[in-house]
Amino acid sequence: MASNKIQFRSIHELKDPALNNKLAQKEFQEEIPVEDFLGDAEKNGSSTSRRDFLKLLGFSTAAVTLAACEAPVIKTIPYVVKPHDIIPGIPNYYASTYFDGFDFASVLVKTREGRPIKIEPNPAGGDLGKTNARAQASVLSLYDNDKVKQPKLDGKDETFDKVDSFVIKGLEEAKASGKKIVVLSHSFASPTFKKLFAEFKAKYPTAELVTYDAFPYSAQLDAAQEVFGQRALPVYDLKGSELVVSFQADFLGDYNASSLETSYAAARKPGPNMLRHIQVESNMSLTGANADSRYRLKPSAVNKTLVEVYNAIVGGGTSDKTATEIANELKAKGSKAVVFADGSKGAQVLAHLINQKLGSVAFTGKANFLKEFDGARYQEFLGWVNGGQVGVLITNNVDPIYSHPKGEDFKKSLSKVPYVIAVADKKNEMYKAAKAVIPVANWLESWGDIEPQTGVYSLMQPTIQKIYKSRQIEESLLVWKNGKNNAANNYYDYLKASSASLLGGTSFNKALYNGINASTNATSLAYAGGNAAQAVAELGNFKPSELELVLYTKTSMGDGTQANNPWLQELPDPITRMSWDNYLTISPKDAEKFAIDNDLNARMQLDGSIVNLTVNGVKIENVPVFVQPGQAEGSVGLALGYGKKNSGATADTGVNAYPLFDGSNLVLSGVKIEKTGEDHEFAGIQLQNTLMGRYEIAKEVPLAEFINVAFDDEHKGWNKPLEYHTISGALPARKIDLWDAFDDTDGPHFNLSIDLNSCTGCGACIIACQAENNVPVVGKEEVRMSRDMYWLRIDRYYSSRQKVEVYEGLKEGMAVPELYGTAFGDGGALNHPADNPDVIFQPVMCQHCNHAPCETVCPVAATSHGKQGQNHMAYNRCIGTRYCANNCPYKVRRFNWFTYNLNDKFDFNMNNDLGRMVLNPDVVVRTRGVMEKCSMCIQMTQNTILEAKKEGRRVKDGEFQTACSKACSTGAMTFGDMNDKDSSIREQYASNRRYYLLEEIGTKPNVFYHTKVRNRVEK
Repeated sequence: MASNKIQFRSIHELKDPALNNKLAQKEFQEEIPVEDFLGDAEKNGSSTSRRDFLKLLGFSTAAVTLAACEAPVIKTIPYVVKPHDIIPGIPNYYASTYFDGFDFASVLVKTREGRPIKIEPNPAGGDLGKTNARAQASVLSLYDNDKVKQPKLDGKDETFDKVDSFVIKGLEEAKASGKKIVVLSHSFASPTFKKLFAEFKAKYPTAELVTYDAFPYSAQLDAAQEVFGQRALPVYDLKGSELVVSFQADFLGDYNASSLETSYAAARKPGPNMLRHIQVESNMSLTGANADSRYRLKPSAVNKTLVEVYNAIVGGGTSDKTATEIANELKAKGSKAVVFADGSKGAQVLAHLINQKLGSVAFTGKANFLKEFDGARYQEFLGWVNGGQVGVLITNNVDPIYSHPKGEDFKKSLSKVPYVIAVADKKNEMYKAAKAVIPVANWLESWGDIEPQTGVYSLMQPTIQKIYKSRQIEESLLVWKNGKNNAANNYYDYLKASSASLLGGTSFNKALYNGINASTNATSLAYAGGNAAQAVAELGNFKPSELELVLYTKTSMGDGTQANNPWLQELPDPITRMSWDNYLTISPKDAEKFAIDNDLNARMQLDGSIVNLTVNGVKIENVPVFVQPGQAEGSVGLALGYGKKNSGATADTGVNAYPLFDGSNLVLSGVKIEKTGEDHEFAGIQLQNTLMGRYEIAKEVPLAEFINVAFDDEHKGWNKPLEYHTISGALPARKIDLWDAFDDTDGPHFNLSIDLNSCTGCGACIIACQAENNVPVVGKEEVRMSRDMYWLRIDRYYSSRQKVEVYEGLKEGMAVPELYGTAFGDGGALNHPADNPDVIFQPVMCQHCNHAPCETVCPVAATSHGKQGQNHMAYNRCIGTRYCANNCPYKVRRFNWFTYNLNDKFDFNMNNDLGRMVLNPDVVVRTRGVMEKCSMCIQMTQNTILEAKKEGRRVKDGEFQTACSKACSTGAMTFGDMNDKDSSIREQYASNRRYYLLEEIGTKPNVFYHTKVRNRVEK
């Protein structure tokens, strides 16, 4: 076996040995809402039971007819004159650049009949072409029904012509009076935008460009200025590294303005040179959850440990045990080691100086230009405003009133600015404070360019006509610079001319086709300074307190730019598995100390205490508290980007933590919490699905054992093939059948490989699946009722380091969860598994079993097996008995309790015509009363086959893709044809780490997993 650790999904499983049984009993919590299903007003008051309803219809075609009648009739209007580049039913792909002021990615935009419906990674972009969950979800933000749709002047709808006249009048007045004209924009690494602003400034000499970001990376930029002499972030590559040590740095998330997960996963391939990962942190971060060794310390202790490690590396020595262990490993690896740090400028400086001392090969010398905030410059701007020196303020889709700690003061000072113009997407605070409002064009409606890092130049192109009366800021600057109705006001022409000097010999059309191109910018970073003594003093000035706070950004929400995106609000956090919330994370021991409760009610729903949080005199009220295993005692965590007022129906979710953030320091002391006596209702994903108490779901093995012990060794094998003992002797599990095997040799036979060693839990695959397959958003109440509709989930398993003999317990007839209490004893024990558990992320979707339990119990043959190995669903046959879901051991089937589209109960994107534009026409929108689940993206596989047929060739390896495998930036998912003997999927199948989920059941899945390998010496 791979490991005999105990795995648990939550601390509630540790408290309650019978929890799995309760969850199994509560899996289907309510009867089918028959009255809704019948849709008969006369029967709304009836007490018809589900059993009587099915008896009445006799499981006959009457039930199928009833379900089929639910589908609406929608009339379509044919093209009178068909656009030459649009063929109905055939997708078009456009290379473009996703940039919203916070995130960047080189992407391919899939359009259907002129509608962008899906974001794909751009293979030409390399690491810059990888998409996170927010990039995948950004297509839905295009169709946000809460957007500003019309230019405004003094709060009333107006034409661009009159708004431009108002702005130009203000610009001329400011120019004449010598007052400043300020364009306040988010970081915008666009060479053409900078060039255009320079020309704008030539016309209006008092114009100033000031950068403001909600999450400004100020500490990183200040540290880079000091160490490298340039205000640009360093670019790292972990492919050649063998050790990474991180102090509070979530480098698989938003650290350093780019994720390192692609090169991280490449370096984590199991073998002698596998990258070892040590994390020192307070919160259980996404990066810390993937670490081999994790030290949980409160922020003040993290700072102290970093200083001690620095002293040990530069030769000063240290008596700190943890620091000594880390420093010794760093010295042993030398240039193949790298250190990251976050939280403050001092921490960043020390990390850079350690890397310089090590000569780390992870430091590439390239510069990242995506972040440009300068705190001193912004403070200077505030001085101008307060001093009445600003005549015109133009804000480019930023809202300091919401995201700056002194936002209210800024709001009051705006009365001193005669002309305030907001280029905005929502009716937020800046919208309300402005005299003129220009709706900002979405990135999918815009032309543009970005220079993300050294030697890279990317172009952005519109993939749809502007849906409403919106305009990007470059178009506005052209009008205000050149005057209205000037022929030179076309930004496409301006961009094309400007890009010529940046593209070398590449034509504009070719560059547009590529999306991402080489740039003539050869800026490089080199170590040139760094005041270690000052950095040490800064970290030493951090005053320890009983409770210390760590502010962070979630993988779903980021800085809150897309807070009104319901896909992202519903996406469960990879660690807590909670959706539709931010919350204060606290350790189990501190929760006990402060009498903080997290309890499951009778319906297995999580309720938690609410507190008022005070940090250095700043108070945030009514913050829910989540008890988080792995949180350091004496520390709490809170996510930024939530609680946005007036920014849409779903954006006002959670609490706004920005009043606590000074833009630089993510760790704060002087924290106090006070219980309100009220309880908060959480919407959690993890506890609603049970795998029936089976213990070896997510396998893991130490690296030394992986290398030195044969996987199938009779006594110590860590992945011994499952065998059954029969009257004929021991036989491999896959050789024993109760049913005749399907003939899978003719045509493709699809398999999906999932490597637990590469999966970081980022969630991009979940959003990609949701976009591709029209998976509805159900809202917090329904998630809380265990009714999410995800076809793919990423289960998060905690595992303890304490060894227990599982088999003995099983021999005694004990269910595995009951072993938790006997193995670990009382919750206050030092070795309690909730103190500092290991974490495994495991994507689970329909396993497309060759012997599928669901297929044998469906009374109307709605679910059946396909020749290519996929388990199919015929929605119009399904009558909603849910027998298949009950019989599925993987719990991956979803029941449509309601019609989620055009239903005011679910007022999300599917409830309005604009939001429905994102729907994929290749996938049916399901109706209430039917089951659904992963289809292995059959529409994608069939399209690939048809394309190859049209071209008269075989499908090449790598062409078969699913939405999840295509979106995965770490290569954790490999999809392909098992009948192609040279395919990557066959290579994955041959791995000695391969195993099947619940193989002992005999379902023979077409999805297989690879054991996770931990690079550490087990103690």
